[in-house]
Amino acid sequence: MAGKENTKTIAQNKKAFHDYFVEESFEAGIELVGTEVKSLRQGRCNLKDAWCSVVDGEMLLNGCHISPYDFGNIFNRDPMRVRRLLLHKREINRLYGVVKQQGYSLIPLSLYFKGSRVKVQVGLCRGKKLYDKRADMAERSAKRDVERALKEQNR
Repeated sequence: MAGKENTKTIAQNKKAFHDYFVEESFEAGIELVGTEVKSLRQGRCNLKDAWCSVVDGEMLLNGCHISPYDFGNIFNRDPMRVRRLLLHKREINRLYGVVKQQGYSLIPLSLYFKGSRVKVQVGLCRGKKLYDKRADMAERSAKRDVERALKEQNR
């Protein structure tokens, strides 16, 4: 069973796929406290406006909202606090170099449980222009129309 890890998705950042081209993605651990994990088990997380930054050789997750746990009372932390992501130093240095030189962004794409641990999928993204977004919408619309026509034809 070493190769079989059960994964359960907590939250996905759909806005990231609308606003960015995802060039590469990485799996990172995240440093959390106990009440945050309990809140995540209830699915109370928002990645919509989240981003990652590299400060002093550490990768940080900014703008991620994890709601306070209902029964956590004094142990709850600030829902918008900056959380540290766990990656190898060489991965962090490589990503830092790419982000600084080529104008890419580090955006969290999803948050999920892998076994009992919480993982973050971080994407190395390049921003879309307005015409790229319009082209994607037109492509999706055309695909939807074709599927609708095929469905009508099969009736």
